[in-house]
Amino acid sequence: MSTATDAVPVAVAPAKRPPINKYAFACALLASMNSVLLGYDISVMSGAQLFMKEDLKITDTQIEILAGVINIYSLFGSLAAGLTSDWLGRRYTMGFAPGYGFLMVGRFVAGIGVGFALMIAPVYTAEVAPTSARGFLTSFPEVFNNFGILLGYVSNFAFARLPVHLSWRAMFLVGAVPPVFLGVAVLAMPESPRWLVMRGRIDDARRVLQKTSDSPAEAEERLLDIKKVVGIPEGVSDADDVAAIVRASGKGSSSSRHDGVWKELLINPSRPVRRMLMAGLGLMFIQQATGVDCVVMYSPRVFERAGIKSKTNSLGASMAVGACKTFFIPISTLLLDRIGRRPLLLASGGGMAIFLFTLATSLHMMDRRPEGEATALGAVSIAAMLSFVASFASGLGPVAWVYCSEIYPLRLRAQAAAIGTGLNRIMSGATTMSFLSLSNTITISGSFYLYACIAAAGWVFMYFFLPETMGKSLEDTVKLFGKDADDEDVSDIRRHVPTKKPSTELSAQH
Repeated sequence: MSTATDAVPVAVAPAKRPPINKYAFACALLASMNSVLLGYDISVMSGAQLFMKEDLKITDTQIEILAGVINIYSLFGSLAAGLTSDWLGRRYTMGFAPGYGFLMVGRFVAGIGVGFALMIAPVYTAEVAPTSARGFLTSFPEVFNNFGILLGYVSNFAFARLPVHLSWRAMFLVGAVPPVFLGVAVLAMPESPRWLVMRGRIDDARRVLQKTSDSPAEAEERLLDIKKVVGIPEGVSDADDVAAIVRASGKGSSSSRHDGVWKELLINPSRPVRRMLMAGLGLMFIQQATGVDCVVMYSPRVFERAGIKSKTNSLGASMAVGACKTFFIPISTLLLDRIGRRPLLLASGGGMAIFLFTLATSLHMMDRRPEGEATALGAVSIAAMLSFVASFASGLGPVAWVYCSEIYPLRLRAQAAAIGTGLNRIMSGATTMSFLSLSNTITISGSFYLYACIAAAGWVFMYFFLPETMGKSLEDTVKLFGKDADDEDVSDIRRHVPTKKPSTELSAQH
């Protein structure tokens, strides 16, 4: 009988770590900055809703819809990004992210843009980054997301003392500033080398790899791996020959290639692809189904239930949530390429389940005591909520995006990542748009008991179904899930590519 240890490869850390490639670092930094907008939007709603409800006389149901609908809108952006990122490239797809508006129309525009960049940033960074630092660099989107959350809380606190009709408007309008700079930043980024190879631009891909690899030898090795996956024989470098192979493989035709990709992903997936989808989609589901966005977005209400009644005080306390997410995420960022993905995921998932259960229990006990006699329980509730956020930020938050950007083969990566991002946004929207109604139905403590059960089930899933990916190239990572599907794809390509005749034979024909 096989054990979990037999089924799941363990992490093998490299003997000596090269310094971080500065060019790859800059690319990851620019690609990830758009995540500030998503983080800001989530947290700014936590404070703005208190003043919007008083100013506009809207109900909790309307607040729920307004708070969570951006995640549903971003679903369409992320799915569209799966198509356009293979058509236009990873870099220019991020340029679609527009400015941040407010209320429903503005949130629709912002949601579409956030969905584009949220899906593209991890994929682009994973394809640009050298293997030695891929985990570190691919975690940047979540780092910036958490920084945006902290900025949203600071904005709430800073504008809370304005008149009610101005306070929430000022909170939203501040979010319109960053997109101006992000649009310019996209122009300074190179295209993904894997996308360039898929378009037959070998020399351009080589130049990017030479800048983003730890050594010239690694750059050539990465290029050979990519060419193998795309179906370009090792000795072929002539531009015309490469273009002919790409056309014959169907990778140069967006419509035929996309049809085949969606069929392989959703209609007739192979066993390895099914395992990849189970791992990637399961991880994205768990990340949001545990209610982390509810804690971020409705933290003032949780603090109020824990005994902090003043709006200003609850908004000030909410900044602690943003601080926890911002200050604890470097733990995973620095350890991803040292101890591996699995240890961080398991430690994070276990901590989340424990602290959610503690939060739910303390809130439940407070409901049974007269107001004013549960000061200690209130402190336990606050500590448990902050510990839950810290557990999420130090593992599941960033690692989920890293993991799902590196497990799929090249030809499926953009669309598979888009599906995962779409599921992530659906779950975020579903939890944030139902939290207040759910709390009114089964109490706020009951809601957190539900999330605790999901977190516990998620830990079991991660233990049994997620292999370690640290230290492996993107081309080798797919082999962890069974027979490398790319081998079948390459052999199929070569059957359709005519053998090039020797130059002497060509001369004789002329």
